[in-house]
This record gives sequence, C-alpha cells and structure tokens, in this order.
Amino acid sequence: MITILRREISRFWSIKRQTILGPLLETSLFITVFGASLGSRINELEGVSYILFIFPGLLMMSFAMNIFSNNSSSILQQKFQKAIDDQLTSPIPNVQLFLGYALGGFVRSVIIAIVILTTAGILIPDFSIAHPIMLVTSLAVIGLFFAFLGVLVGLNAEKFDDVSFYQTFILSPMIFLGGVFYSSTLLPEPFKTLILLNPIYYMVNTVRYAILGNSNVDPWLCIGIVSLFVAGLFWLNYYLFNKGYKLRT
Repeated sequence: MITILRREISRFWSIKRQTILGPLLETSLFITVFGASLGSRINELEGVSYILFIFPGLLMMSFAMNIFSNNSSSILQQKFQKAIDDQLTSPIPNVQLFLGYALGGFVRSVIIAIVILTTAGILIPDFSIAHPIMLVTSLAVIGLFFAFLGVLVGLNAEKFDDVSFYQTFILSPMIFLGGVFYSSTLLPEPFKTLILLNPIYYMVNTVRYAILGNSNVDPWLCIGIVSLFVAGLFWLNYYLFNKGYKLRT
C-alpha cells in the first residue's frame, strides 16, 4: 500500500501547478469575485457575512472534486497503460492496492484544504474555525466517501469520457445545488423539500457547522450517515478488486 500511495503522491506532486495551485486559484477567485460582487449586496446570511457563509461550501467543493477526479483518473490511466495487471499479480493484497489508490487523492486534497484554509485567513476578514475537531472529522469522513467513490467510478469507466460524465453531469450539479451559495431557508417549495434529498447538502452543512458554528442539520447525525456510505463503498470496492472487475484483461 505504501508503494502505491508513494507513487500516487509523486504523480500529483510532479504536476503541482495543476493539481495543487489550480484548485487554490479557483477557490480564491470564488472568494474574491463573490465577496466583491454579491458580498457587497448581501449584508448577512444566517448571521454572518455572505463570503463567510459560502466559504465552507467552497472548501468542501474543492476538497471533494479533487479527491474524486484524482482517484478516478488515476485508476483509469493505470488500466489503459496495463500497469494494473502487474499490480494485481504482485504479492500485494488487493485491499492494500485499493487503499493505496484511494488515499492518494485523499492526501492531495488534504494539502489543498490546508492551503485554502490558510488563504481564507488572509482574504476573509474575521475568519475563524468554530469547531476544529468537527472540521477534521467531517473532512476525513467526506474525503473517504469521495475517495472510495472516485475509485469505484474509475473501476467502472472504460474511457475518460465516462469519468467526465460522472463529474460534469452528476457530481457538479449535486454540489452546486447542495446549498454551497445559498441557504435552504430561502428556497420556496418544492425546492426546500427537494434539497433534502441531495446528500451533498448534508456534507456542506456539516462543514459549515464546523467553521461557523451553526447549521440547518444535525452535523453528528450527518457524519454517522455518511460513515455508513463510506463503509458500503469500502466493501464494494474491496469486492470488485478481488474479482478483478474491469481490471484484468
């Protein structure tokens, strides 16, 4: 597992301008543009400035998207290069092979999250973290969810268009419609009810509670539910790796 993880870290670190600085620039632009435009027109939302309100969602969005894209594309790249065939026949247990790929994207996004939080402390006035332990816990659980989901999509994908489809037409809309830029209390029916069916909504609000100290949902209940999905994704990936699903040619 350590060998695979080291290779994954080396892979994304060798192109760090794309994998680390790119997401940082994207989030910084969101903070600057929304803070300068909407922030000047919306004084407060749920008792805090607008830019402070949307920051937890921006952090969670960048964190999740980078884990997912890293792991799904890495697995697919290894399948195309036939390198994973040798890895499957090596004495490395399949669970360690799977975890090596999963944790590669997780490490990348942890670095991104640390840099984004540091940047927020510079760009956003009065920025602070209300519940640091909750923030670490929520990002860890959410990170594992998207790490395992990215591996699963990479296993199922047969071309890079498949990965783009999941990211563009499923994951991105769910994130943007999950309450990143607005409060669910402002939505009219039936949208106020429909947003409750979006699992990303609960993840965004959990991170929002950790940073701001308030949320529309019970954060610990959300972490418990997401943890169940993490366990399910872990066992599904473990089973598929053992079966060599779309891996062995």
